Amino acid sequence: MAKEQQIEKEKSPSGIKQSVWKRWLNYQSVVKQLPFFLFLTGLAVLYIYNGHYADNTIRQINKTAKDVKELKYEYTILKGEVMALSKPGEVAKAVEPLGLKVLTESPIVLKDSVNVVKSSN
Repeated sequence: MAKEQQIEKEKSPSGIKQSVWKRWLNYQSVVKQLPFFLFLTGLAVLYIYNGHYADNTIRQINKTAKDVKELKYEYTILKGEVMALSKPGEVAKAVEPLGLKVLTESPIVLKDSVNVVKSSN
């Protein structure tokens, strides 16, 4: 009768749980499962590292995009200033203190009469 009660107790849900836990928590079973637990720990560490690496990469990308946007604005402003200063009237005003003036007549072409080569056809 005692064996039957013990068998029924082991088959009951609470008895099955105790039996499974005892089987999983004995020293030999824990030592046998240790490499798997270490593998899972390594995977967890890699997962955490990957998350931090991705966050840092996203921060760098956002910072670079912000810098590119600022440089684009600066380029546009400087290009507009150069375009405004390169107009003929602005160039004339800028070189006037140097004694240079805008030509009012067409330029003179100088030719060297000594080194004129005659072609023989």
